[in-house]
Amino acid sequence: MTAVRYYCPRCGAIAELDREGYLADKCVTPVPLDGWEYADAYDDFDDSAADGVEIVCGAAETEGEGCGDVYYLSFVKFEDGEEVDPKERSFVPPSVDGPSIGESEDDGPRFDFEP
Repeated sequence: MTAVRYYCPRCGAIAELDREGYLADKCVTPVPLDGWEYADAYDDFDDSAADGVEIVCGAAETEGEGCGDVYYLSFVKFEDGEEVDPKERSFVPPSVDGPSIGESEDDGPRFDFEP
């Protein structure tokens, strides 16, 4: 067993799970992926048919620190020898409103690699 750490996508608290190294992580999201089945973090998820783990931020895995919300660790999933990629992702990263390139009046650094 290997101790692996994950960050809560909401508050950044660290959860630590003991798991087998053969499980390949796909992503950590605040909502479950469509079509994935999740085991509880305190269950023996290594030998289950689960496609991931449901983690409660602030539970024993986070040593009592965290926001109390649930988030999801999803493993890479295969069907018929092909990796499954959810067509409809349950999680869409929030957009950040801010200045875009060309809107700034100052001559600060540019990261668009154009002169």
